[in-house]
Amino acid sequence: MTDDNNSGGPLLDRLHRYVPLATWAVVILVILVIPFKIVSYGYLPGDDALRHAAKAVSGKPWSEILLLNPAYQIDHEFGWSLLLEKIQHAENANAESLVVFSVVSLFMLAGWSVLPWLKRPEAWLMALILASLLMGLPQRWMLGRPYLVTLAALLNLLLVWQTHGSSAPRWWMMGLMTFLMAASTFVHGVWYLWALPVAAFFLAGQFRWGTALMLCSAVGIFLGSALTGHPVAYPLQAVKLAMLTTGIQDTAHIKAVELQPFNGNILAVMLVGGLLVLRRLAGLAARPLTANPAFWLAGMGWMLGFVVGRFWFDWGGAALLVLLTGDLQLFLQTRFRADSFRRLGLVCGVALTLFLVTTNDIGSRWTQNLTWQFVTPDDPDLAGWLPDRGGIFYTADMTLFYETFFKNPRADWRYVLGFEPTLMPAEDFKVYHRVHWNFGDTQAYEPWVEKMQPPDRLVIRGDRSGPPNLPQLEWEYGVSGIWIGRLPRSNAPPPAPTVPATATRGRLTNAVNLPR
Repeated sequence: MTDDNNSGGPLLDRLHRYVPLATWAVVILVILVIPFKIVSYGYLPGDDALRHAAKAVSGKPWSEILLLNPAYQIDHEFGWSLLLEKIQHAENANAESLVVFSVVSLFMLAGWSVLPWLKRPEAWLMALILASLLMGLPQRWMLGRPYLVTLAALLNLLLVWQTHGSSAPRWWMMGLMTFLMAASTFVHGVWYLWALPVAAFFLAGQFRWGTALMLCSAVGIFLGSALTGHPVAYPLQAVKLAMLTTGIQDTAHIKAVELQPFNGNILAVMLVGGLLVLRRLAGLAARPLTANPAFWLAGMGWMLGFVVGRFWFDWGGAALLVLLTGDLQLFLQTRFRADSFRRLGLVCGVALTLFLVTTNDIGSRWTQNLTWQFVTPDDPDLAGWLPDRGGIFYTADMTLFYETFFKNPRADWRYVLGFEPTLMPAEDFKVYHRVHWNFGDTQAYEPWVEKMQPPDRLVIRGDRSGPPNLPQLEWEYGVSGIWIGRLPRSNAPPPAPTVPATATRGRLTNAVNLPR
C-alpha cells in the first residue's frame, strides 16, 4: 500500500484518528453547499418543479387547472404533490419557496443517500466530477423533480448489492428493497421501469438477488400504489400514460427532449474502457464487469437511449455512476490509509473541484431564468388581456404553461396545454401536433381560434415586428416576446396591436426543446 509515513510525534498520532471523521464531514458539507450555492444565483428550473409548486399553492386538482384527456384521473406523482401540499399548508409557503425546497432537498437526497454504503466517500465525489463533465449531471440533478427519488432508490439498490452481493440477500436487505420500491412508486409513479434493474441482475447471473428484487418490487409497487388510495387504478394509469405518450407522437421533434432518442454518449463508453485499464494497471480485486448488474443496466440504458433518451439519462447514467464509485473506492483503498493526511488533502481537493465544476455559471445555466418575463394580472399593460374567469389559456408552448401557472397559481382559468401534450383532449392535441409539425405556422392555430369564447386567450411567442397572422383576433404585446390574442370586444375591426416602447425581444424557446 502506498501512503505517507504516519509517524510524526504524539500530537500527529492523535490527530490521525480524526482524519476519517474530517473526510466524512467534507463530503457531507460539499453536497450540502452545492445546491445552496446554485439557488443563491436566483436559479429556478424551467419545467416540472414550477408546476408542482404552483399546484400545491393553488389547492386544486389537475382537472381544475388543465383541459385533460380522460385517461388522466390520478396525479401520477401523488406522493410528491402530497408532500408539497402539506408543506405549503404548514408554512403558508409561496411557489418560489417550494421550488427552492424541491431543488435543494432532492439534490441532497440523491447525493447523501448513497454514503452509508461507502467506505471511501471521496470515491463518490470523484464519480460525480466525471459525471458532471461527461454526462451533464448538474442540470439533471438540479431540476427539483421527483424522479430523483427513483434515482436515489436505484443508486441504493445497486450499492447494497455492491456491498453485500457476495451472499444471498438477507431479510433486512429485502425489507430495504421493498421500501425503496414503495417510495419510488408513491412519489414518482413510473413503477414499470423497475423491470430494467431486475433484468440487469439476471443478465449478471445474480439469480438469487434478481429473484428477491422481483418479489420485493411486486410488494413495494403494490404498497406504494395502495398509499395513494388507488392500489389498482394508479399503476394501471401509469401504463396507459406511457403507451399514450410514446404511441401518438409520430415525429421526434415534437416530443420532450427526454423522450427523444439521444445521439449516444461515446465518452461514457470510453469511461468503461478506462475502468478496465484502471483495473488492470492497479490490480484491483473487483468483480468482473459481466457479473455486475450495474454494468448491464448501464449497457441497457445506453442502447435503449437510442429509442428514448430517458433510459440513459435516468437509468444507464446512474448505473455507470455506481460502477465508477466502486472501482475508484477500491483504488483509493490500495493507495491511501484511512487515517492518512494525504487522504484528507485529496478529499479537500476533490470536494473543491466538484464544487467549482457544478456551481460555475457556464452558458448562464444557473441564471438564464433571471431574464424571464411573466404574464400576470398585476402588470397594468395586461389589464383585460389575460383570460377572464372560467376562460381557457390556449398555447402550444409548454414553457408558457410552466411560467404562467407558476406566477398565477390561483388564477381562475384553465390551460389547454400542461406538462405533457398527450394529456390534452384529443381534438386539442391534433391542433398542438399540427402547430409543431408545421414549425409554428400560425394558420395551424385556426381550430382554436374558431372555438375561442370571449373569456379565452391565445398566447404565442414572437418578436415585436408584428402580431401573429391571425386577423380574427386583436393582439397585445404587453410582455417581451409574448403576443396575447383575444376576440374583438365589439363589431368594429380589431385595432392595431399595441407595442410598448419599453418592450424588448424575449426568449423564443420551443417548449418541446427544453429538458424535462
